[in-house]
Amino acid sequence: MKWTWTGMREALLTNPISRTNYADAAGAWLGGLRLAVVGALVVFSLGLLGGCSSDEELPYEERPVEQIYNKAMDYMADGDYQKAAKEFEEVERQHPYSIWARRATLMAAYSDYKVNNYDDAVLTAQRYISLHPGSKDVAYAYYLVALCYYEQISDVGRDQKMTQDALAALTVIVQRFPQTEYARDARLKLDLTRDHLAGKEMEIGRYYLNKRDYIAAINRFRVVIEKYQTTTHVPEALHRLVEAYLSLGIKPEAQTAAAILGYNYPGSDWYQDSYNLLAGQGLKPVEDKDSWISKAWHTVF
Repeated sequence: MKWTWTGMREALLTNPISRTNYADAAGAWLGGLRLAVVGALVVFSLGLLGGCSSDEELPYEERPVEQIYNKAMDYMADGDYQKAAKEFEEVERQHPYSIWARRATLMAAYSDYKVNNYDDAVLTAQRYISLHPGSKDVAYAYYLVALCYYEQISDVGRDQKMTQDALAALTVIVQRFPQTEYARDARLKLDLTRDHLAGKEMEIGRYYLNKRDYIAAINRFRVVIEKYQTTTHVPEALHRLVEAYLSLGIKPEAQTAAAILGYNYPGSDWYQDSYNLLAGQGLKPVEDKDSWISKAWHTVF
């Protein structure tokens, strides 16, 4: 079977979470490429290269580009991605103007990604983007950057900077490469990323609500309504607005939140809870068209 660079990229998308298929595809593709160039090799002594630690700088030893690249491929086929990354970097260092350098840069980024060396993977992929913005594989470089951020998303109890970075990187893919397989996968990841960010806002909002800091709580729930209306957290956010506004005595806003909740999520427990809160004060869900809640909702839907 003849493997191509395009085939490698397609293989990644067959299992974007585990990445197992991509690794297998890469190994097979690289193995085929090795056979294509091995006849042109000029064999030099490898010295102590094979014994170098993966976190050490490789000693400079001038070698033909094919030899370095094939060594990286051998490491990659063996699953030793740290050593593979070092050899791919060596291709770029020793032969920066060769036809292999561009491919080696991207493969170094991928190798770092495989061992969760995300910082180096991002830097290398971004360097590829800067040097080769018109390359047919630049979309994959953007995708690799996004994956590195996406896989570092932490739980909502922690800082969400990495989630924000993932959101920005995934958005770039969808906007710049909308017809690619990367964009299709990025759209799915964007939904999960937005849901995560909405969850963070909800956590903070609940904290303020429990502290009876209702204005601060409303501001957090408002972010969910205005920025993350397609997430799973919207029904609860609307209910919490009912709670907060009733606590402040701002009944029209509470009624509006409940009305929108009931219209869009009539069977949810959150609506039943909101309805009961209003009924306890002799009120019913009624939408005020001048409310910010109504305006924000109808701006999107």
